Amino acid sequence: MTRHAAIVSTGIHVPELEVDNDVLRRRFAKSAPDFVDRIEPKSGIRRRWYAPEGQATSDLAAAAGRRALARAGVAPEEVDLILVGTDSPDYITPSTSVVVQEKLGAERAGTFDVGCACASFPTALATAAGLIATQPHLKNVLVIGAYMMRKLADPADPMIFLYGDGAGAALVQPSEEPGLLQAAFRADGALAQDWFIAAGGTAEPANHDAIEAGRHFVKMHQKYPPAVNDEGWPLLARQLADRNGFALHEVDDFIFTQVRRRTIEKVMGFLEQPMEKATLVMDKWGYTGSACIPMALHDALARERVGPGSLVVLVGSGVGFNQAAIALRLTDAIVRPVPGEDEEGRGQATPASTDGEAA
Repeated sequence: MTRHAAIVSTGIHVPELEVDNDVLRRRFAKSAPDFVDRIEPKSGIRRRWYAPEGQATSDLAAAAGRRALARAGVAPEEVDLILVGTDSPDYITPSTSVVVQEKLGAERAGTFDVGCACASFPTALATAAGLIATQPHLKNVLVIGAYMMRKLADPADPMIFLYGDGAGAALVQPSEEPGLLQAAFRADGALAQDWFIAAGGTAEPANHDAIEAGRHFVKMHQKYPPAVNDEGWPLLARQLADRNGFALHEVDDFIFTQVRRRTIEKVMGFLEQPMEKATLVMDKWGYTGSACIPMALHDALARERVGPGSLVVLVGSGVGFNQAAIALRLTDAIVRPVPGEDEEGRGQATPASTDGEAA
């Protein structure tokens, strides 16, 4: 008998400090006076949320994971495996996933990180499905995408406009019916140095000169050709349709990396699908990188855009470049979140000062 896998619950964590675009307009009024006005309409980003300075990516991941587990009624001690997708890890080593394991109290779980930037979550879901299919002992696999890239960015770089903190998680379990379907992948390492952190790894260990020059910060050195996403996302979506035997018009919801609204509009046009079938969350949470796809999936469930029986296509695109896509058929096992339930911990949003710190 074929062993399938399906998502049974999701959870997100949106931290408490709201930084809207007016904060950044004031911040870059002298150094880049028109930057926010130029990028805002293209990106669709209106605000982003920052975690307290004492927190790390693992704190966001653990919070989202804890909510996904609670929603499914699964205790941390019952988790068999934790996969964390991020390119803003707590440390170069050890893995962020092992830190999350300790913070969750999931003491019997194995862990590993998936590090292909914003393509990490679809990649991790596909990995979880494959492991469940071949490893009968796996019952509860927690897949998390988490992001805190703004801590790795130069505060004086206007590109910090994009970066919001956040995390999203999905609990994956064995299923009698297919839930996680086939995946598709593409990459091009020739563009690896277009947008990257130059220093801090083995290619250039962190040293005084590197830090003085700011090479330890994430930086876009050259814009990716528009074709990377404009052509790559439709290509992956069509590959999923071909491999899984469905037509694009049968897809109930498309969830793409939430970095640029206009790119999503263009891609949906290429796919000849209405924009109403694309979930967008960048307007309220900013660009949350490795976390944006699970956060958008959670939002689609909460707003009843999708539910049991829905066919959903996830397409993630990360620096490098890496791209990954997976098709989901939501099963009757899915536990729908209540709108805003996972954001209640924020309480009243903390206002931001001109510099983006708590007032």
